[in-house]
Amino acid sequence: MSLTQELADRLAEDTFKVMKATGDDRFFMEVAKVIGASSTTLEEAYLTSVRVRMAERRARQFILERLEGSATGDET
Repeated sequence: MSLTQELADRLAEDTFKVMKATGDDRFFMEVAKVIGASSTTLEEAYLTSVRVRMAERRARQFILERLEGSATGDET
């Protein structure tokens, strides 16, 4: 993994911790703006890391909801 991707991933992890603690689900956009002022390369890698994490969380939530629905007989 490249240095840029490693830094982006660590920043994304830390950002999600802050978002969870504060309830501010758009905080990542503020962080991206700060990063982008210095490095568009890091900003792009960071936003990709954030989007991948968000997609993974949505997918896991969908899977859990489907599993819970099948347990109760409501599979719609």
